[in-house]
Order: sequence, then C-alpha cells, then structure tokens
Amino acid sequence: MSTFKRAYYYRCYPTDEQQQILARTFGCARWIYNWALALKSRAYREEGKRLSYDDLSACLPVLKRQAETAWLAEVSSVPLQQSLRHLDRAFVNFFEGRANYPRFKSKKRDKQAATYTAAAFTWQDGTLTLAKMDAPLAIRWSRPLPEGAMPSTVTVCRDSAGRYFVSLLVEEKIDPLPPSPEQIGVDLGLTSMVITSRGEKVGNPRFFAADEKKLAKAQKRLARKQRGSQNRQKARSVRSSIPARCSGVLAVTLA
Repeated sequence: MSTFKRAYYYRCYPTDEQQQILARTFGCARWIYNWALALKSRAYREEGKRLSYDDLSACLPVLKRQAETAWLAEVSSVPLQQSLRHLDRAFVNFFEGRANYPRFKSKKRDKQAATYTAAAFTWQDGTLTLAKMDAPLAIRWSRPLPEGAMPSTVTVCRDSAGRYFVSLLVEEKIDPLPPSPEQIGVDLGLTSMVITSRGEKVGNPRFFAADEKKLAKAQKRLARKQRGSQNRQKARSVRSSIPARCSGVLAVTLA
C-alpha cells in the first residue's frame, strides 16, 4: 500500500463577512507576491544578489509595523508566507527550465487565491474554519474525503465569475492494482469515444454539445469587447461560468 498526497476540490459558499475577510487576504497575498518579485528582480539586476525565502519572510514583521503597509496585519500571516513560497517555487521552475520568468499577479487577470497551512485553520468533525473567521465555511461536499483524512494544506480561491472553491490536500493510502499479463489496445474515434482491440466500443455521449454552442457564442462576444473595458470584464465572467470541458473542441480563453 502506497501513500500519496491528493487534492480534493469543492465549491464553497462564504458568508458576506467571510467574503470580506477572503478579499483582504487575497489582496494582501497578491501584494506580497508582487512586492517580493519586484524586490528579488531588482536585487539581482542591480547587485547580482539572490534573495531567498528566508530573506523575504524576515521582512514581513517589518512591513506590518510600517504605517503605509500596516494593513498587512489585518489578515493571517500564513497566506502571506505561502505567497513567498509560491514565488520561490516559481523561480526554481524558471531556473530549471520548466517555466517562464515569474510575472506579476493581477486582480483582473489572475484567479484570486490564498493558501493556509495547518497552523491557520481548524479542522474538526468535517468542518473547516479558517484563521480570522469565527464560523466554518459552508462547503458543498460533492464527494467524501478519505476516512480519517486530515488536510495538511487548504487553498481557497475565487474565479472571475465570483465563485468560491476550496482545495484540501490530504494524504491517501492507495492499493496498487495487481499486475496483469494481458495487453489491450485503445483507439479514440469520433463516432465511438473508445474502441478496444477486442472490438468493444464505448459510444460518444456528446454531453457537452450545448456547452460548445454557449462557449462559441461567449467567445465571439468577448472578442468584440475593447481590451481593458468594463464590458470586456463582464464578458470574461460570462465566459468563465461556462464549463470548459467541451469534447472535440479546443476551448481558447481570450485574455
């Protein structure tokens, strides 16, 4: 039996007060990420110095004591530290050739998110309460967590359509399937979704035909809007609310 880390993704419905707390947390986490990215880039460009996570994390208490950035103390410090870790990981991926140079985060362009470790949330009897909140989040449990699972990391995000989601990272024990001496070939087709070498066919359910039409219509409307306008932002929200799961169609989201 092997142990793996798996993220379980759920829709959640924060109250108005919780939405305000999350909005402040999203904003502070985004600001810290951009501040750290600018500081690291300037330090390397002007001095050839590479700032580590520890260097940047040590600056957080100083920022909270300064008058112009005292508002950082209104939210939990854990999502701010996690933003620095995400930036550190982004630079590792860049230097190892797996990603482009990190870019600044935007409130309009990027999904708003905040990550909490076990020190910043309470998990009790299947309820999740985040730091700075008095009541647990209302989560739609679309599927159960593994029995006895304890989340190690929780990420809350808000998409451009205003929907909230929560991702819980848990350790799960999975029994590997027994090895089979048999082999089988699989062919993907248009009329049949899967055809095996034994002649078995799995039909194409075409569940997403309606979504494909809605997606194409929303894409056309979005393409006609002027960049940076409020109408374009509204069109992006409508486009994001359509499930991007269409079969046989490449869903391209215009920025």
